Amino acid sequence: MTKTVVPLYPPLYTLKAIADNIWIVDGDIIDMNVGLFSLPFSTRMTVVRLSDGKLWCHSPLAPHQGLFEKLDALGQVAHLVSPNKIHYAYIAAWKKRYPDALAWASPGIEKRATSQNIATAFGRELTESAPGDWSADLEQLTFKGSKVVEEVVFFHRASSTLILADLIENFETEKMTSPIRKLVYKAAGISDPKGKTPLDFRLTFTANKEVARKSLRKILAW
Repeated sequence: MTKTVVPLYPPLYTLKAIADNIWIVDGDIIDMNVGLFSLPFSTRMTVVRLSDGKLWCHSPLAPHQGLFEKLDALGQVAHLVSPNKIHYAYIAAWKKRYPDALAWASPGIEKRATSQNIATAFGRELTESAPGDWSADLEQLTFKGSKVVEEVVFFHRASSTLILADLIENFETEKMTSPIRKLVYKAAGISDPKGKTPLDFRLTFTANKEVARKSLRKILAW
């Protein structure tokens, strides 16, 4: 039933070019617990082919053989990236498919995974600046100031593309079939065409606004 509530963006599990060497891949619906209830969200990952020809995979989707085959034809999957502690559930499965890939953990993810009884396979940690593995292609920073979630944000220089997960959400609520869901998403401030940081997420920055502004200024400078 949830598949009719939130719009999908077919074709799914296929590479959609944004610019040279950067693609998005749309996936299926995932239900996320939000307090006392759950909300359905469409899923999306980003793939970057780095200067060395290797593939950098941001927030990998549910495992899908057809997608794996498309990626294998594109290059070597070398980096599996969790941008924040909400986006990690499928990385362990991808690590089984690509055992030589490096799995990169975002702040707070190990504690979160343990609390959810979800296995992880991380070997590296994301920091404030891009590692040598992709610094030639991507800028990065940890967007600080939230008491709950710190998201690692990326910027693909060649295409001037900002790569986010939950800091900005922009759902096409007019395509949703549930009036209640529409109201919830609009109240949270994440309704197309003026999506933004969700209300509950924004509130977690209240005590540290200047810290968040510092991160924002750096992103704007990119």
